[in-house]
Amino acid sequence: MTDLEAALRRAVRGEVGFDTTSRALTTMDASNYRRVPLGVVAPRDADDVAAVLEVCRERGVPVVARGGGTSIAGQATGTGVVLDFTRHMNRLVALDPEARTAVVQPGLVLDRLQDAAAPHGLRFGPDPSTHSRCTLGGMIGNNSCGSHSVAWGTTADSVRELTVLTARGRRLRLGQEWAGAPEGLRELVDGDLARLRTGFPDLPRRISGYALDALLPERGADVARSFCGSEGTLGVLTEAVVRLVESPRARALAVLGYADEAGAAEAAAGLLPLGPLTVEGMAVDLVPSTEGLPRGGAWLFVETGGDTEAEARARAEAVVRAADVVDALVVTDPAGQLTLWRVREDASGTATRMPDGSEAWPGWEDCAVPPARLGGYLRDFRALLTAHGLRGTPYGHFGDGCIHVRIDFDLLSEAGVARFRRFSEELAEVVVAHGGSLSGEHGDGQARAELLPRMYGEETVALFERAKAVWDPDDLLNPGMLVRPAPLDANLRFSVLPREPVDVEFGYPSDGGDFSAAVRRCVGVAKCRTTSVSGAGVMCPSFRATGDEQHSTRGRARLLHEMLAGELVTDGWRSTEVRDALDLCLSCKGCRSDCPVEVDMATYKAEFLHHHYAGRRRPAAHYAMGWLPVWLRWAARARVAPVVNALASVRPLAAVAKRLGGIAGQREVPRLAGETFSRWWRRRGGRPPGGGDLVVLWPDTFTEHLSPSVGRAAVRVLEAAGLRVALPPTLRGRAVIGDGTSRSAMALLTARRGSQVCCGLTYVSTGQLDRARAVLRRTLDLMAPVLETSAPVVVLEPSCAAALRTDLPELLHDDPRAARLAARVLTFAEALERHAPDWTPPAVNRPAVGQTHCHQHAVLGDAADRRLRESAGLTGELSGGCCGLAGNFGFEDGHYEVSAACAEDQLLPAVREAPDGAVVLADGFSCRTQLEQLAGARGRHLAEVLAEGLE
Repeated sequence: MTDLEAALRRAVRGEVGFDTTSRALTTMDASNYRRVPLGVVAPRDADDVAAVLEVCRERGVPVVARGGGTSIAGQATGTGVVLDFTRHMNRLVALDPEARTAVVQPGLVLDRLQDAAAPHGLRFGPDPSTHSRCTLGGMIGNNSCGSHSVAWGTTADSVRELTVLTARGRRLRLGQEWAGAPEGLRELVDGDLARLRTGFPDLPRRISGYALDALLPERGADVARSFCGSEGTLGVLTEAVVRLVESPRARALAVLGYADEAGAAEAAAGLLPLGPLTVEGMAVDLVPSTEGLPRGGAWLFVETGGDTEAEARARAEAVVRAADVVDALVVTDPAGQLTLWRVREDASGTATRMPDGSEAWPGWEDCAVPPARLGGYLRDFRALLTAHGLRGTPYGHFGDGCIHVRIDFDLLSEAGVARFRRFSEELAEVVVAHGGSLSGEHGDGQARAELLPRMYGEETVALFERAKAVWDPDDLLNPGMLVRPAPLDANLRFSVLPREPVDVEFGYPSDGGDFSAAVRRCVGVAKCRTTSVSGAGVMCPSFRATGDEQHSTRGRARLLHEMLAGELVTDGWRSTEVRDALDLCLSCKGCRSDCPVEVDMATYKAEFLHHHYAGRRRPAAHYAMGWLPVWLRWAARARVAPVVNALASVRPLAAVAKRLGGIAGQREVPRLAGETFSRWWRRRGGRPPGGGDLVVLWPDTFTEHLSPSVGRAAVRVLEAAGLRVALPPTLRGRAVIGDGTSRSAMALLTARRGSQVCCGLTYVSTGQLDRARAVLRRTLDLMAPVLETSAPVVVLEPSCAAALRTDLPELLHDDPRAARLAARVLTFAEALERHAPDWTPPAVNRPAVGQTHCHQHAVLGDAADRRLRESAGLTGELSGGCCGLAGNFGFEDGHYEVSAACAEDQLLPAVREAPDGAVVLADGFSCRTQLEQLAGARGRHLAEVLAEGLE
């Protein structure tokens, strides 16, 4: 233990982390930059902060304050001690509806403040797109804004008082009329009044540099306001009194379509006199689908408010009349507005990929110019991109003249980094020529501070340095930011990654087969760190259960990044730090869809486990549950299901078996079916004749051995819809499709008897990729006759369907049959919709509760299921999240508590609150098992509900 670590442990009551994991999790924020800290401290209160500052000051160690780690300019990274305020100093201390103020700690997430203020008709005005995970301390440090700044201004406009600690331990309460000013600050201002009155551009989004002009006497000498945007370089915030605003009772959203981006930009300023709440803009090259948007090549999102829906709509319609548009849409339905706003909010992550899938990066993320000059600035900006052979997709706060953009810089090669520097220098000149600010929202950090002299001039920047010295004479707080900055092309986080592709098993088709590029997908916007999900969202259930950064998708990606870098995590694929962080990943695949850049941590986990355990003994659960299809087939062939069930009911025997198999003691072992689904199928006599389309019903492991009632119900419904149902062949060679057997002479000579198709899911989820590949190749051999037909493959278990759609072609990327089979896979609802479009399901007419399977949400989609439920009269919305069992995860020893916490997040409350007579829908075997074991509730597959309706 180092002297610094030991001293901090003696001095503070909060956690002190100098271990590899703690440091690796904070090497980066959401920027291009990376710094390795010495350690991380999670202070419990202001006294802990003071103790950290004292220990670090004595040793000359820098201190960096960090909130949600979503800063985009590098200011939340540092080489000394990082203060993590999200763990303990995250409370809403007080809320006064009468005074419209709130007292907050720096680690409080913005959405938690909004949730508390909403019942009083109040809200905090600024609302960045990261509102579900950014903290008030980070917002104050960056002077964040968000989409509603045209109505309610920046964070600085919403701050009343700030309580801060200086690096030398002074506790100051900052406010107007020089309240809390450190010694020497007033003298500095009085000595340079002329410069402060003339040297700062007057525009709504001037975030760059220190706001020293807020200290002018005619502006109230507001020390708190001048502190906003100082990026943790002047003092450490421990508490803030913030102003709340009245939230409109009703809102409407006018979406205005324009021919192009410049047209939208030029129109934005003209809408401001109408008093909108927002004027946001984005172009077509940032939108994956224009469905639901009015015609055009670019759009303005203009929100209006009112006391009633009619008043809000009238104002929105007035905006439409005043705008010269190609097309327009006015939405008053809150759900419809939320859907449209999600398109805009996800842009911060979506923009990290160009339309062709290539990477794009921040660096010139948020320049701002006077709104009236935005159109001209965008044209010059586009011209500069073209001149440098670069591409970017601008979007942002058009009403404030603030543009966000990520650019396809090559930050991996020396030549690419040099071009990044040249472009940055030239763009700074363009911004200044338009009277703008290098930063309009996210701060300067390392990305732009070097260029501040181009905006302010050398003498004003020298004044910034003197101000920093007044507050922090030892340069202890976040050094290298704002004043005396590091070069903008130093400390790039990509420079430590391997230049040659890493040898991996999956194909990573969206990343050119490069695992490093797949890991680089995580840019740190931290949507995975949300403490609640809306609608059908899933990501990230383990973080919501533990609240620990290492159990977020971002945290795991950071550890994988450091593993590839080899500087901090030094043992590569054998890393115990990465293994432990991935251990609580449920492989729910929620990040594959919910992460704006589609990080697929389930695949990364499988890849890691494959390499980590190569040539080594695996955990017992990998053998017990990874090889589950083998054990279940053996039990079925030996006809010992009754014996196994009887033994499992004897608690001492079950306890021994669970301990040997690495299964959590709290779990009950599921009962094996007395008759497998395929045996029932053969006893039934195979498929009946019919004239409808042929569909091949996949006998997945769970349906086959554990819940054959689902398969039987599906057969009944599919046949009632007029379809001809068949099962895949079970022998290699030429086969007769449909009876689950093969009768050709050649097949009998060349076949392996009793083979069954398998999606390989249990092997993939435990990282046994060699075995998964062998199983999948055997499956492709068996499915060869099916692939010669046009028959779809209907898969009842969502996790198996997802494995066939994604894991199969990505793992067997060298086998063209894999992609062909993946393209054939349909869910139960998709099969009915596509191949029996005229069939009318039975009228069940009951409310439904439950949860959309996480793999269905992430990979398959549930639109067809929604339509089928609606046609059957099943009303109500299914919840999001993950059931927490997630295949083998919830059964593994050590996972029970997290598994149960995930179920309590959404699924179990929804079932408990279900109306009388509601049917509990759960298409996944894991979901049904979790419901039965934790809530005593019987979940049913949609096929079972419809089959019962047929009776």
